[in-house]
Amino acid sequence: MLSKEQILELLQPLQEPQLGVSLTELEWVRDIMVKENHVALTMVTLENRPEDTTALSDAARNLLSQHGMKDVHIRVRAASEHDRESLNMGQPDNEPDRDEVLVKGHAAGLDGHELLSPESGVRFIAVASGKGGVGKSTVTVNLAAALARQGKKVGLIDADIYGFSVPDMMGIEEHPVVEDGVIQPVERFGVKVMSMGFFIRENNPVIWRGPMLGRMLRQFFTDVQWGELDYMLLDLPPGTGDVALDVHQMLPQSKEIIVTTPHATAAFVAARAGAMAIQTDHELLGVVENMAYYECGSCGEKDYVFGRGGGGRLAESLHTSLLAQIPLGTPDNHPSEPDFSPSVYKADSRIGAIYDEVARSIESKF
Repeated sequence: MLSKEQILELLQPLQEPQLGVSLTELEWVRDIMVKENHVALTMVTLENRPEDTTALSDAARNLLSQHGMKDVHIRVRAASEHDRESLNMGQPDNEPDRDEVLVKGHAAGLDGHELLSPESGVRFIAVASGKGGVGKSTVTVNLAAALARQGKKVGLIDADIYGFSVPDMMGIEEHPVVEDGVIQPVERFGVKVMSMGFFIRENNPVIWRGPMLGRMLRQFFTDVQWGELDYMLLDLPPGTGDVALDVHQMLPQSKEIIVTTPHATAAFVAARAGAMAIQTDHELLGVVENMAYYECGSCGEKDYVFGRGGGGRLAESLHTSLLAQIPLGTPDNHPSEPDFSPSVYKADSRIGAIYDEVARSIESKF
C-alpha cells in the first residue's frame, strides 16, 4: 500500500494548468486518504474548467494505477480566496507580480537545468551557519564582491528565504525585470543577485511551508537569465532546515563554507551545519570566524569580545581549514557615495583585503 508521501511524489508531474507549476509543490493535492488499494484525494485548480478537471483526474488515475491503486476517487475544486492569496503573499505594491515574473520566465523555455548540471562548469558555494546573527550574509556578499573584483563572473542567490537581507546589505534599490519573457537578475558590484526580498512588501514576514520555499528556490535557478557564470554563491538560512536540505539535494556538486563567531556555543551549533554537509557528501571549503576580535584604531590592540578559538576548534572538528578571522567593523561608506552599501567593504579597506585573500584561497580549492 502506498503512503501519502509516495502518492504526492507520484503526482509531482501534474501541473496546475494556468500556472504551469506542480500541484504538489503548490500544496494543492489535499485530503489524501489511503486504505488498501483505495485512495481518495482532492486537487485544487485556479479556474476548475471541465476540460482541466477531466485531464487532471485521468492523469492522476493513470499514475496511481501503475502502482497498484485501482480504486481512485478524485475531487477537483476551484481555488479558494485563501488559496489564491497564498500565491501572492507579500506581493509588493507597484512592483512586478511575483508569479507573473516567475511564470513568464518558465514560459520562456530557459534551460535552467543546465545551470544545475555538474557539466555546467559553474562552481557552487553554499554559505551556512548553525544559528542566526553570526554574520553569514555579510560573509556571503563580501566574498561574492571579492570574487567579482578578481574578474570572476558571479551570481548570488539569497536562499535565506525567511530572513532575506542581501538586497539591503548590498544597497540594491531596483527590482528584477522581465525582458523578452526572461527574468533578469539585479547586478551590483559586478554580482548578479536574486532574492525573495525583491518580491514581497518591505519587511513583511514570509509565512510559507517547505514545498513553497522549495518551489521558489528552484525557480531562482531555472527561470532566471544568469548568463555565463564562474561562481554561484548561496546564502543559506541558518540551521539544517528544509531550504538547506533542498539545496543539498539540488546541488550535489556544491561546496560549503561554515560561518561562526569565536564563541564556543556558536561554534558548537555551527558544527551541525558542517555535519549536514559532510553527511550529504558536500565538500567543506573551510570555516570563516566572523567577529573574531575588535582592533583599537589608535593603538592596534586586539580585544577578543566574544572569546577566542571557536573557529579554529570548529575547523579542526570538521577536518577542514580556517579560512579567515574577520574582525568586528563597519564599512567606511557614506550614503552620498554612488556605490554606497551598508555591508560591502571596499577593496582598499583592511577587511576588504581579508575577503580578497579568502576569495583567492577558495579559488585554489577548485
